[in-house]
Amino acid sequence: MPSLHDDHTGARIAHTRKVRRLTQRELADLSHVSYSTLTKVEQGVLPASPSVLGVLARALSVPVTELTGQPYLEELRQDQLDGLINPIREALNIYDLGPDPDVSPRTVEELEVHADRLCAMVRATNIKQAAAELPGLIHEATTTAHLNATDRNWRLLASAYRTAYDVTAKLGFSDLGMVALDRMGWSAERASDAVLSGVRQYMRGVAYLRAGDYRTGKRLVRLGLTDLDQAAPGRVLDAVTGQLHLGAAVLAGRDKDRDTAEGHLGEAQRIAERIGPAEKVHWLSFGPTNVGVHRVSVLAELDLYLEAVQSAQEIAIPDGWPPSRLAHHHAEVARAQMWAGRTDAAFKSLLKARKVAPQQTRYHPTVRETYAGLDSARRRMPDTFSNYGSWLRM
Repeated sequence: MPSLHDDHTGARIAHTRKVRRLTQRELADLSHVSYSTLTKVEQGVLPASPSVLGVLARALSVPVTELTGQPYLEELRQDQLDGLINPIREALNIYDLGPDPDVSPRTVEELEVHADRLCAMVRATNIKQAAAELPGLIHEATTTAHLNATDRNWRLLASAYRTAYDVTAKLGFSDLGMVALDRMGWSAERASDAVLSGVRQYMRGVAYLRAGDYRTGKRLVRLGLTDLDQAAPGRVLDAVTGQLHLGAAVLAGRDKDRDTAEGHLGEAQRIAERIGPAEKVHWLSFGPTNVGVHRVSVLAELDLYLEAVQSAQEIAIPDGWPPSRLAHHHAEVARAQMWAGRTDAAFKSLLKARKVAPQQTRYHPTVRETYAGLDSARRRMPDTFSNYGSWLRM
């Protein structure tokens, strides 16, 4: 079975390091990644964990996506997804131009139903259809908000921008995703909606987590909790507060701060036990199950991979849980299983992720790094392993 080609994360790290005229020893010292780990990552012998990617990207002054190779343009072209991005970009760019005379928007009720349906599509990982429908919705919602600047209409536009973030981030266009979040904040401010502002800060915190900037990510979560001080009490506020604590827990885990991570997990657990499943509150998937899967993520971020695997075994995923979140969980479990030396189980988890959410899984950097790690460690992987690599186009 052939090994992975040279266009892998380790090779991109080595190329960027050489462009920066750094030796491996110098980059190891700058990033505080061990020399042994760095050399093995560059050679493709060892996969790059998210925390290692984060510190290397910051030391090299490049985005994490430059090292992971996102967006995966060739794969996007083959799946006919690349042509859906520019219309979204154009729709985001007309936010302040006022009503479009060539747009005749539907009623706000119809637009709200459409916006909600797009959120559901993303949770069901029907990314292609959501991306195709989204620009038209944004154009209509933008004109509606400018024609009649009510809180309700600005909330509708904020919802459309939030979906733009979800779609672009899942496809690897992180910079465009941040533009969408800026637009979401602009709309939420005009809607005077503290909860939407809190949701937006949570999502920004997650974006900074992916970028390896944990300090800023933690600041954003704190700002989100402060924004929520202005919100009316109730189940919606509780669910968003709980989700912010989960985001803070993962950020603390990535920063190797177990005590803080456990504190946030505990607070989220208390909220989840009080309000029960709240998966559709702002489509955050918050509830007891989400606390459990975040605990697995935190343990993995703390490099406690065996504990993460054991914790995953204790979770009973309910029927109908959002496929997008479930596939992400399978990818996280696969990563923990790989690092714990359970290669067969890790590959089975990758197969589960693909079965649940093929569009999302194909473009998930954790899936690709885990597959690369299994490829370098393979001894008795099944024949279907190489087929999976072909599906990923690796």
